[in-house]
Amino acid sequence: MAQDYYATLGVGRDATPEEIKKAYRKLARQLHPDVNDAPDASERFKEVTLAYEVLSDPSKRSMFDRGGDPMSSGGGFGGGAQGFNFDDIMDAFFGQNAQRGPRPRQQRGQDALLRLNVDLAEAAFGVTHEIKVDTAVTCTTCDGSGAANGSQPETCRTCHGHGDVQHVQRSLLGDIRTSRPCPTCHGFGTVIPDPCPECAGEGRVRSRRSLSVTIPAGVDQGTRIQLTGEGEVGPGGGPAGDLYLEINVARHPMFQRKGDQLFCQVTVPMTAAALGTQMDLPTLEADVPDSDEADRTVLLDVAPGTQSGDTITIKGHGVPRLRGSGRGDLKVQVIVETPSRLDDEQRALLEQLAALRDEQRPDALIGANHKGVFGKIKDAFK
Repeated sequence: MAQDYYATLGVGRDATPEEIKKAYRKLARQLHPDVNDAPDASERFKEVTLAYEVLSDPSKRSMFDRGGDPMSSGGGFGGGAQGFNFDDIMDAFFGQNAQRGPRPRQQRGQDALLRLNVDLAEAAFGVTHEIKVDTAVTCTTCDGSGAANGSQPETCRTCHGHGDVQHVQRSLLGDIRTSRPCPTCHGFGTVIPDPCPECAGEGRVRSRRSLSVTIPAGVDQGTRIQLTGEGEVGPGGGPAGDLYLEINVARHPMFQRKGDQLFCQVTVPMTAAALGTQMDLPTLEADVPDSDEADRTVLLDVAPGTQSGDTITIKGHGVPRLRGSGRGDLKVQVIVETPSRLDDEQRALLEQLAALRDEQRPDALIGANHKGVFGKIKDAFK
């Protein structure tokens, strides 16, 4: 017997096919002439390839186990003209065989991305939008087959339906066989002699369609909504991909949003801030046409002595939470307005007030911890 194929691969006689393949992959990666320049690497590579050819074939392995040599009749490496398949070498280096056989004409379509503009109230409370989508849809003339009426795909005469063709190349290692996609049918195994005139054999056409989309309450800038099966129809009328809607929220003239909280500013006169006051503050519901009238305003209670930059929190008047229950808060920043134009009577009253409070020449409040109006506003937005 020329060689012990089990010993060549370093496996036992009870090795499973998977263990044999794993051992061959390891040795082939080590001994291939392209990566190993040792003098005996090429010869050893031939030996392990020959051993794998025998032990990976159940009939050849059975003959060898009975004491015969299934390769002796061929003479030389790989059984002479029989050679070996180059796909097994690629399997050793890349871990898996290339796809063999015809590939289906029907393939999954690509996903699509569409940006949808909404206003802040729509993002907060949800809305249903009618959108126009330009995507590939199944050709109604051929129902996705790609063939004209009365015709159908035929078996490719070049590859006889296999989808690939074999190429044999002689080398120092013997006859190396490789598989390539058939140039005639492009790997499908069939050809369409009479393509559909509407889709030119693609099985799909581009079309604009309307789609009703429900935007859930609480979405924010950049939120993506997945619509399964609403993307591009695949070649050959294959299943459609998904459509993703990316939300773009327009700026609001009054409110700013951060997470589930809303922020706004109100300006009150100096006297109102000093004495305290109450006012009706518009809420985000005021932008919703069918909202309850009572929800369109909320009472803002400005406590006496409120300073410019102070923040008043109104619970439960922010944005509904996208995942969960309840709503965030509305945070109102108070800006105290100092009068810039006074008539004589107003000036006299203020001078009288300053005298009563001994504030004609007040001491300046200077210190590192005194933030002032702008510092308070900045902190409130953090």
